[in-house]
Amino acid sequence: MSSKQIKSKVLIISSLLFLISTGISTQAVAAETSATPIKDALEMTVYSSPTCGCCHKWVETLEKDGFTVSVHSSDDMNSVKQSFGLQPHLASCHTGTIGGYIIEGHVPAADVRRLLKEKPKAAGLTAPGMPRHSPGMQPVDEQPKGYNVLLFDKEGKTTVYTSY
Repeated sequence: MSSKQIKSKVLIISSLLFLISTGISTQAVAAETSATPIKDALEMTVYSSPTCGCCHKWVETLEKDGFTVSVHSSDDMNSVKQSFGLQPHLASCHTGTIGGYIIEGHVPAADVRRLLKEKPKAAGLTAPGMPRHSPGMQPVDEQPKGYNVLLFDKEGKTTVYTSY
């Protein structure tokens, strides 16, 4: 064993002894550490046309709700959607990914949060088309209304997730 490895092990043992002597359990430290990656869970990647204003407004609603959004512009959104296996009847103007799910169109931030919390067996959520009273489409601070957010699987089968 090299002196560098010995120093590393001594440091680890010293740290554990300190935790034990101060009454801090390693389980409590581990629980606190595992609870911190909430920020990571709220990092979304969005693909949109560079000229689409409603896409940018939708991203702003997510950011206002605490999401960190990385936007990638594409002049060929159909290819982006195909690369994710999105069925045409589920399509809208922009496509996002978060936590292994696809978020298609003007899905409210609350539905994305609920999806990440519940973790259903699904490919993602969609608000197909361009719902008039959806985030990014409606006036600022107006509540969503008059459309459904759908939960969909890889085959394109849907169920209503939230009805507005």
